Amino acid sequence: MTFEINGKAFAETPKPAQCLRTFLRELGHFGVKKGCDAGDCGACTVLIDGEPVHSCLIPAFRAEGHAVTTIEGLAGDGGTHPMQQAFLDAQGFQCGFCTAGMILTCASLNQAQRQDLGASLKGNICRCTGYRAIEDALNGKTNTEDAIAGTAFGRSLPAPAGPQVVRGAARYTFDMAIEGLLHIKLLRSPHPHARIIMIDKSAALDTSGVHAVLTHEDVPDRLYSTARHEKDWMDPDDTRMLDNVVRFIGQRIAAVIADTEAAAEEGCRRLKVVYETLPAVFDPALAIAPGAPVIHGDKTTAHRVAHSQRNIVAETHGEYGDVASALAEAAVTYEGTFTTQRVQHAALETHGGLAWVDASGVLHVRSSTQVPFLTRRTLADLFELPLDKVRVFCERVGGGFGGKQEMFVEDILALAALKTGRPVKLELTREEQFISTSTRHPMRVEVKAGADKDGQLTALQLDVLSNTGAYGNHGGPVLFHAVGECISVYNCPNKKVDAVAAYTNTVPAGAFRGYGLPQTLIAVEAAIDEIAKQLDISPFEMRRRNVIKPGDPMLSPPGSEYHDVIYGSYGLDQCLDLVERAMVAVAPKPQLSVEWLIGEGIALTMIDTVPPAGHLADCMISLRDDGGFELTVGTAEFGNGTSTVHRQIAATTLATTVDRIHLRQSDTAHGGHDTGAYGSAGIFVAGRATQAAAEHLAAEIGAFVSRIREIDPGACAIENDSVIFGRERLSFAELAEAAKTRGKKLVGTGNSAGSPRSIAFNVQGFRVAVNRGTGEIKILKSVQAADAGRVANPMQCRGQVEGGVAQSLGATLYEEMVIDEGGRVINPKFRDYHLPSLADVPRTEVFFADTSDSIGPMGAKSMSESPYNPVAAALGNAIANATGIRFTAVPFKPDRLWPLLHEKFG
Repeated sequence: MTFEINGKAFAETPKPAQCLRTFLRELGHFGVKKGCDAGDCGACTVLIDGEPVHSCLIPAFRAEGHAVTTIEGLAGDGGTHPMQQAFLDAQGFQCGFCTAGMILTCASLNQAQRQDLGASLKGNICRCTGYRAIEDALNGKTNTEDAIAGTAFGRSLPAPAGPQVVRGAARYTFDMAIEGLLHIKLLRSPHPHARIIMIDKSAALDTSGVHAVLTHEDVPDRLYSTARHEKDWMDPDDTRMLDNVVRFIGQRIAAVIADTEAAAEEGCRRLKVVYETLPAVFDPALAIAPGAPVIHGDKTTAHRVAHSQRNIVAETHGEYGDVASALAEAAVTYEGTFTTQRVQHAALETHGGLAWVDASGVLHVRSSTQVPFLTRRTLADLFELPLDKVRVFCERVGGGFGGKQEMFVEDILALAALKTGRPVKLELTREEQFISTSTRHPMRVEVKAGADKDGQLTALQLDVLSNTGAYGNHGGPVLFHAVGECISVYNCPNKKVDAVAAYTNTVPAGAFRGYGLPQTLIAVEAAIDEIAKQLDISPFEMRRRNVIKPGDPMLSPPGSEYHDVIYGSYGLDQCLDLVERAMVAVAPKPQLSVEWLIGEGIALTMIDTVPPAGHLADCMISLRDDGGFELTVGTAEFGNGTSTVHRQIAATTLATTVDRIHLRQSDTAHGGHDTGAYGSAGIFVAGRATQAAAEHLAAEIGAFVSRIREIDPGACAIENDSVIFGRERLSFAELAEAAKTRGKKLVGTGNSAGSPRSIAFNVQGFRVAVNRGTGEIKILKSVQAADAGRVANPMQCRGQVEGGVAQSLGATLYEEMVIDEGGRVINPKFRDYHLPSLADVPRTEVFFADTSDSIGPMGAKSMSESPYNPVAAALGNAIANATGIRFTAVPFKPDRLWPLLHEKFG
C-alpha cells in the first residue's frame, strides 16, 4: 500500500484492523497522541486532505491515496506554521498534550468556522487552559513579553518547551522507540469483593507471543500505599501489588506480558480465575454501620488504619469552646447537608510507563508521574534494591491534577522488567483510567453555623463523611485538609469537627486538585451566605467581618501538631475588594426572557502553601563552558509551569536571561531529592531551592573573581551577563574560561524543607441566569481574584486560575462518575462523562492582589490548586441568590434543579 504522510510518499502495509493513530506513531510521528481511543478528545487529530480527523477512529488502510498531515509536517519546510506561531505568541497550552491536535484543527478552520469556535472545536478537549489562551491564538493575540538580563521574574515569559510543544517534538512518556519492547496488559476483577481461589495460567502461557503471567504468587509479600508522600506514615499500608482478595470492580489481579498488546490481551482473556465472592458495601454510611461487610479485616492500627472492623481508614474529632450552647444562644443559625460526587482527573495522558534493566543492573522506569523521587524510594524498598540501582524519571507529563501523585503502574512495570529482563510497556486505556486509578473523594458534609445580631460568627460545626473507596490512598490527609482551612479562615470562638473517611467496595479515591477543600467549602460558604441573608448583610461585608487578619490565630479543631503556618503575606482583603468592584462594574444587560432568574454569588478560600510535615527540594546550578548555566531540579513539568518559573528565578538572581538557563529536571539520576510537584509546592518549595542555589553560585562567582583578581569580594557585582568589579567587566563566557583554565567548577547548591509555610487566598464571583422552567444555567460573569504574592509570571499564573475555574466548573455543572448498584463504573468514557469544551467555559476575569510573601521565592506564593477551590461554592451561592432555593448536591445539572424549581415556580 502507498501512503503520503507530510508530503512524502512511501510503501507500507498496516497491521490488520490497525487504526491510523497507532500506524502513524509506529512510523515515528509521536505528535499524534493517545487520549481516549474513542474519538472524544482530539489529541490524535491529523489532517487528511486538509480536513481534521480523529486518527484513532480511522482504519489505517483508508488513508491510502490521501494526503496525511501530522503536526510534524504542518509547516511543510520544517519551520513554523503561522498557527504554530500563533499558539507560541498566545501561549495557548499548558501541559501541551492536546496542543498538536488543537493546532491542526485550528489551522484547518475557514473564516466561517472561526465565527463559532464552540462548534468548530467541540472535538478537541483541553483539560488545562480554560480555552481563553487558545482563543487568543486564533485571534492573533500575543501574551508573551521579553525581559532583559536580570529582570525575568515578574514577566510573562514563554514556556521553554513551547517551540517543541507546538511542533510535536516535545517528548511525553511513550514518545520513544525501544528495541525488543514487551507489552503488559492487566486482567481486572469483575467482582466488587471476592477472594481468589485459583488462577490457571496454562492457556494464557500457551498463547503465541506471551512471555509471562504474573499473579499474587509472583509479587513481594509487602503492604504499601499507592499514595506518594514524603512521610509514608501519612497513608495506610493497605495495598498489595497483586492481591488474592479483590475489593472493587477493576482491581488488577494478573499481568500478562507479551510481544504485542493484542497478544497480551488475548492472554488475559485465556486466564481462568476461580473466585469466592464476598459481601460488598458501596455506601459509606452503610459501610461504617454495625454489621457491615468488613473490607480490610486483616489490617490494624499498625497498618495505619484507624478502625478496620468498622471500615474507617481515618477520622478526626475536636471542639473549641461549646458549639451547642453557642448555637442555642445565636441570633441566627443555619444548618444543611451537602453532597459532592466522584470526579475523574481526566488528564489527557493516561497513567503508564516504560521500564528496563540496563547492563549494569540499574532498573530504569520512565513514567507519567508527579513524584519520581518518592516512586523510586518505594520501588527500591519493595524489591529490596539499593537506591542507586533504581532510576525513575519523566520528560513532559500530559497533565496531573493530583492523580499522578500515586504509584499505579510503576510497581508492575518494575516487576515485569525484573522478571523478564526485557524492556516493558504499560499504558492504561481511558476506561482503565476511570475504573482502576483514583477519583476525587465523594463527601457528605453537614454544616451548622450561628452568628450574633451584628453578623459576628459564634459557632461553626462540620460533620464530614468521606468515601475513600476500596483503598485508603490519601484518605486521611484529604479528610484532615478538608476540615482545615475552610473554617480556620474565619474567626469564631466555638468550632467543632467530626470527620470520618470510610472504606467502600468502589474505585479508590485519591489526591485531586484542592485536596478535599472544594467539597467542604460548598457547605461552609453556603452557611456564611445564608447567615448574611437572614441578617440583611451583604455577602462581602459578612466575610469582611469574620475572616482572619494578620495576627489572628488560624484555628480548626482538633488542632495540628504543626505550628509553622504564618502570615507570609496577606491579600484576602484586596481579593474581596477586587471581586466586589468587578461585580458592580457596568456591563451590558443580557437579552433574556422573564423565564430567566439572575443572581450573584461569591465564595472565598484559603490554602496553606505547602503540605505539613515537610516537603523537600534540592537544586544545583553550575556555570557552563559557554557562559550559560545548567540548572538541575527535581520537579516535573505537567502544565504547572515550574519549568518556566525556575528559569526565571535563576536568571533574575544571576542577572542573565532565561535562554541562558539550561534546565534538567525530574530525573532521579541527576542526584539530590525532590518530594514532588504536588500540594502547590512546585514553586513555593522547589523555587526556594532554586533561588538558594543561584544565590550560592553568585557568591561562589564573586569569591572566585576576588581571588583571581586579588580584590575584595564585596567589590564584585553580577550585572548583565557579567561580573563587574571597579571599571572592569568579565563576561560569563570569559569567567567560564578562567575557571576552566584553573580547574575550577563553579557550582551552587540549594535546598528547601518546606517550612515555614505561608497562606494564599482566592475569591470567586459569579453572575448567573437560571431558567426556572428548565433548570438550565448560563454564566453571565465570572471573576476571580488571587493572592499569589509577587506573581512570578502573570500570563502563566492567569492561565492557572482560568484552568482551575474551568476544571472546577466541569465538576460543579456536569462531571460525575456514575456507579451502579453493583459497584461498577457505568460511564468510563469521555463521551458519557462530559468534560468542558470551549463552548462550555466562560471567560473569567482574573485579578491579582498586590502582595509580596516574606517566605516564598522572590515573594511568590503557590497558585495551582487554590483557583479550583471556591468555584462550586460561589456558583451554588449565585444559584441560591437567583432562585431563592438552596441546592445542596453537585453537579448542578438542569434535571436535578428542575424539581425544586417546578415546585416553587410551577
